[in-house]
Amino acid sequence: MDGSGSAAIFPNTRTPEDVFTDFRARRAGILKALTTDVEKFYKLCDPEKENLCLYGLSNETWEVTVPAEEVPPELPEPALGINFARDGMPEKDWLSLVAVHSDAWLIAVAFYFGARFGFDKDARRRLYMMINNHPTVFEVVTGIGKKQPKAPSSNGKTKSSSKKPNSNSKPAKQPLPKQEQQIIKEDGGDKDQAYLCGTCGGRYSNEEFWIGCDICEKWYHGDCVRITPARADYIKQYKCPACSNKRSRE
Repeated sequence: MDGSGSAAIFPNTRTPEDVFTDFRARRAGILKALTTDVEKFYKLCDPEKENLCLYGLSNETWEVTVPAEEVPPELPEPALGINFARDGMPEKDWLSLVAVHSDAWLIAVAFYFGARFGFDKDARRRLYMMINNHPTVFEVVTGIGKKQPKAPSSNGKTKSSSKKPNSNSKPAKQPLPKQEQQIIKEDGGDKDQAYLCGTCGGRYSNEEFWIGCDICEKWYHGDCVRITPARADYIKQYKCPACSNKRSRE
């Protein structure tokens, strides 16, 4: 299957961010199969055919085909025989069932790469945090993913403060600017405004610490750029990794 081998996906770098990029691409392909391309997907899952699996590929496309013949396979395999259940339940329930198994497969592939590349505890946590900031395939397919928390208001602290925190005070969550609003269309057409992390693309949550770059004005999860709330209070001008690397090359 095209795009399934780790050698083709990760020629040089093997970081949690690389694995997440692959995860997000495969997830996008599966979402297309179960939302915008659902009629084509339904027809391909003919119960009269042999065991079929739904694969999300690393180029953001999808494929319905038989599983790999080698044992063990190069990558974890998706749920086998999804086509046999197609006509045995309402279409909505069948798509939801495929979505649940697809979520399990996406996690399995991501952490397979994590184990193969020797990720330590911190790297695995970073990978999980990036994945968890996205709604699951099941949430998108069933509509649960539309119920996202409201974006925070722009009132409050600025992106990075030059003032040192008081010993008894705790750093506040960083509010996001209005110009960082983006349109999410993962559910096949519904437009939902959200704030996105510049590293992992995850949506804003008021339970997490965010920090904004003073150069490019993009916002990031603190975990994604390894900045803690305490450290942020001592940063006069924050430059994200991309801007820091860009300036070092000039």
